[in-house]
Amino acid sequence: MVFYPLARSALFKLAPETAHAMTLAAIAKVGAIPPMRAALAAQYCVPDAEPVEVFGLRFPNRVGLAAGYDKDGEGWRGLASLGFGHIEVGTVTPLPQPGNPKPRVFRLVDRRSVINRMGFPGRGADYVADQLRRKRGPGLVLGVNIGKQKDTPLEEAAGDYEKLMEDFAPLADYLAVNISSPNTPGLRQLQDPEFLGALLGRLADKQAALADDSGAKTPVLVKLAPDLDGNQVRTAVDVIVESGLDGIIATNTTISRDTVEGHPTAKEDGGLSGAAVTEMSTRIIAAIAEHLDGVLPVIGVGGIMGPEDARAKLDAGATLVQVYTGMIFEGPGLVKRILKGI
Repeated sequence: MVFYPLARSALFKLAPETAHAMTLAAIAKVGAIPPMRAALAAQYCVPDAEPVEVFGLRFPNRVGLAAGYDKDGEGWRGLASLGFGHIEVGTVTPLPQPGNPKPRVFRLVDRRSVINRMGFPGRGADYVADQLRRKRGPGLVLGVNIGKQKDTPLEEAAGDYEKLMEDFAPLADYLAVNISSPNTPGLRQLQDPEFLGALLGRLADKQAALADDSGAKTPVLVKLAPDLDGNQVRTAVDVIVESGLDGIIATNTTISRDTVEGHPTAKEDGGLSGAAVTEMSTRIIAAIAEHLDGVLPVIGVGGIMGPEDARAKLDAGATLVQVYTGMIFEGPGLVKRILKGI
């Protein structure tokens, strides 16, 4: 933890994607060697953290890693050694795809924020499934975030999600339906009432069919954008509840630039994350939790840079929280600091 500022200084001299790839490759190598995993866990894990039960799963603590960090499921064993109670891999698409052209990730260092327009790059479902078949340590909850192929029409998107549910329900503890990334053209339209009800109805039917076949129900959550207005939030929440699915993740990245207006990097297209979205995300979580009134659990994500941010999201109504951009700026000790501070 003490040395991370030096490491960050070196990493920040590299292009963001290059730095991320190097970091993930290193943690994946550590995760492949049991003694190294144990050494890392001894430094970063908090064994006396309070567990919590949510949508039928027992989480060893309230802090997870958000989707996007380990898109292809290559580093999750090493990442688990940093103290996370759950890790969400993905976003996974049915087939490999390159994502958007590079450069597509931009740091706003003085705002402790990032803009990305990745566009679901990845090796595809078969590759990720192979990674998830590796031996898992005790206690860790593993989620898979699923998304439609870029060239799949919105009217056919349900088929992509159904295929991914078939692939990953046997391998994951929960699934997260990503309909809120701003970087796949049209994807956020799936949050609109004319698409959302039909989509979630089909996914609920698929969930039930898979449970009948396997004898075990895999929880399915829906990840929403922070850019919905009050009426849109309430409508989306009502549709999710009516569908019978299991929870909500709030929120994805934002297309708003209100909190970074005037910054030279703010002109880049893509989703903004990090400290610039902390308050926006917390407000949306509070609105969702108030409207839900305890009917479904909420996972809070967006700009958690330290214990105070995590506590604010829990106080707003989240049951669990997830970090991502905070890891980039605060380093691998962030999870331990949050757990010790909440």
